[in-house]
Amino acid sequence: MMIKHEEKSMELSPGSSGKDLAEKLNQREPHQSLALLLNDNLVDLCHEIKEGDEASLVSFDTREGKEIFWHTSAHVLAQAVLRLYPEAKPTIGPPIENGFYYDFANLSISEDDFSKIEKEAQKIIKENFKPERSEFKNKQDAKSHFSKNPFKEELIDSFDESGVFSAYKQGEFFDLCRGPHLPNLGKIKAFKLLKTSGAYWRGNSENEMLTRIYGISFPSKDELKQYLHLLEEAKKRDHRLLGSKLDLYSFREQAPGIAFIHPKGMLVWNALLNFWRELHQNSGYEEIQTPQLMNQDLWEKSGHWQHYHENMYHFEIENKAFALKPMNCPGCMLYFKAKSHSYRELPLRIAELGHVHRHEPSGALSGLFRVRSFHQDDAHVFMKPSDIKYEILNVLRLVEKLYGVFGLTYRFELSTRPEKSIGSTQDWDMTTKGLQEALDEWGQPYAINEGDGAFYGPKIDIHIQDSLGRSWQCGTIQLDMSLPERFDLVYTDSDGSEKRPIMIHRAIFGSVERFFGILVEHFSGKFPLWLSPRQIRIIPVSEKHVEYANNCAKQLLKQKLLVEVDTSNESVSKKVREAQLLQVNYMLTVGDKEVENQTISLRTRDNVVHGQLDLQDFTKKVLEEKQTMSLTSPFSKND
Repeated sequence: MMIKHEEKSMELSPGSSGKDLAEKLNQREPHQSLALLLNDNLVDLCHEIKEGDEASLVSFDTREGKEIFWHTSAHVLAQAVLRLYPEAKPTIGPPIENGFYYDFANLSISEDDFSKIEKEAQKIIKENFKPERSEFKNKQDAKSHFSKNPFKEELIDSFDESGVFSAYKQGEFFDLCRGPHLPNLGKIKAFKLLKTSGAYWRGNSENEMLTRIYGISFPSKDELKQYLHLLEEAKKRDHRLLGSKLDLYSFREQAPGIAFIHPKGMLVWNALLNFWRELHQNSGYEEIQTPQLMNQDLWEKSGHWQHYHENMYHFEIENKAFALKPMNCPGCMLYFKAKSHSYRELPLRIAELGHVHRHEPSGALSGLFRVRSFHQDDAHVFMKPSDIKYEILNVLRLVEKLYGVFGLTYRFELSTRPEKSIGSTQDWDMTTKGLQEALDEWGQPYAINEGDGAFYGPKIDIHIQDSLGRSWQCGTIQLDMSLPERFDLVYTDSDGSEKRPIMIHRAIFGSVERFFGILVEHFSGKFPLWLSPRQIRIIPVSEKHVEYANNCAKQLLKQKLLVEVDTSNESVSKKVREAQLLQVNYMLTVGDKEVENQTISLRTRDNVVHGQLDLQDFTKKVLEEKQTMSLTSPFSKND
């Protein structure tokens, strides 16, 4: 029989499965042939392929492959735990961005128990079970198989009656699961548990607290070794620790989930925002500021009150309900609606660095990465349908300029219409086509996430990659057909009729706080000069050199460089060490020779001593470094 494999015709024997396809293609390595993508549906490798089917094999290199690999590994973890702790009750065990976790009720362990759980998991992997899928007749049939586990019963009750109820068996372990799974456990060559924590059942603080165990697995031991090395590097760069060491920001129990930005942190913050403003002004944006506090009527109109109420901070003033804004969009809608608009004004680009508040569970808070109060670099572009492609390209140009300055690479994902959505098919086709044409013209590869768009329109998500290779979803570009409709926004067209504008909602930093934290880790606290809060520190050798140090500082300050003079009583070596720990870009030592020759002695933060330099020559090079927003120092190859 003939099938289609990666857009090419291929012949297989009748009754062949994904496993037969893998054999024919000689894909036998642990990272290969994890599952089968059959007519755009992920299925187990044992699934039969029929005449005319489109089939391809899923490897660990893909997102789907990793999810299958890690979900199967979560089952291995649960099986090992039940062998060691038979009274434990498994609940859910999904794959996550890096690895997997499994939540258990009636289980109390610590990381001291990890070695024996890992040992049991390795034993299970060596037994090389082949996960077997089974399907239940209906919801009741499924519940009868899990009658001793109330958590599984509750999950089954929450499923749609018309759906397929399935489970997977590996050895004695049997678990409710959608699948697919690995063809055999032997593909797991490295298995490691990482940490344990508490987690509420279904994320609800009113429910039972469970024990969550996190793990990671790979098809090779080298990949695990590399991942663990990355974790160690990430620990050294933890923005919470570096933020404290560099005196950039802090957190206090009196304001959980809200950062205190310190003076040095504000220097970084303002440099970021000044850069952002300059970019937007040059791209034709106007900046506004809308109120943080607005009444219930607005939030009902926007839909937030009905769908986001529990994440909003709300209270009464003079017997009327108000809420702190969790998003900037409704305020911008009111701004647009404040006056009439002509087609000649469009596209209208409106930017706002809006301060928003969202109630996040205390257990989810994480430094600057997950906070309750943050600033979004929002922008809303109101336009005609014919503007879509050009305006998306305009945003992509901004993305390139903004991320490029920090040395961040990025990738795009286009998300299309989900099952539950609003708007006509015609509108969705038009807007999705506009996004796709813009991405095609941009020329950078992008992935398509079918059905993962917002309910109100398609979107482009932007994933940046930092210096450790970690991926962060920061920017988003969304076409919104909902809010212009809800707020009855119109413009007058060339024929005098009223038309509804199409709106782009976009952010590039995403959250200024979160982006700040990402940059701290990306640069490991070693900011490029233009962003650094400690650009230059002058170190007088003794008290008699302080006057000359201050004169040098005045000259540098005139050039709007950040300069400090260290007049402490410490030795020169201790002053240098202190400056290096604070990641000062340039240390200028001045002693008798420097005073006599009217020079400075330069040391860079990578501890390279450059000797005596003319202050004017130094200033000229540093100013160029700052003005060009260079990522590297003209004085050091390693900085």
